[in-house]
Amino acid sequence: MDTSTAADGRMGRPRGFDEDAALEAAMRVFWQNSYEGATIADLTEAMGINRSSMYAAFGDKESIFRRVVERYREERMTYIRQALDELSLRKVVAGLIQGTAEFLSSPDNPRGCLLIQGALACGTDAKAVKLAMIDSRKSGEAALKKRLQQAQTEDELSPEIQPADFARYLSSIMAGLGVQAANGATRAELRRVAEIALRCVEAVLPEAANS
Repeated sequence: MDTSTAADGRMGRPRGFDEDAALEAAMRVFWQNSYEGATIADLTEAMGINRSSMYAAFGDKESIFRRVVERYREERMTYIRQALDELSLRKVVAGLIQGTAEFLSSPDNPRGCLLIQGALACGTDAKAVKLAMIDSRKSGEAALKKRLQQAQTEDELSPEIQPADFARYLSSIMAGLGVQAANGATRAELRRVAEIALRCVEAVLPEAANS
């Protein structure tokens, strides 16, 4: 159906733009500028729509940001789900760390990680957004903890290591790669950091997990 004549069921008015492309453009604005750094003018220019159309289609700035973050997690961070589905702990860890380095150094993406720098520090007016981002990061960490608990029951992780602590450690490595990427680290540099991190992690895994 032609989007120029299709009616929006929620608003009962015609749409003359590609909603999917508009959200993609908004994501890049937030990714580059952060939540507070992105202005309404930035968003409307990138999305190719005027202010009234933006509010009618997506709601306010916070609503757009929340949709963008969901899109980012579901469509851009697929390597994390793929890593957690690996059968061995070693492959899980390698997929997470190496996958992060590759994702963050893609020339097609803005530098850094939207989930880290998008709303890490916000003023009081954006407190709800900051808390939502904290919840999002904690959700990812909880999924990792669950996978590590599974590995522990399968004797791939020492009982002396707390899955929650190991999940925080791996999350810290991935977040650190995000900071390095935002600082301008090249793909080769991020890959070397990832390899060092993997060697450090593998040193605490049982021999069975390294085979």
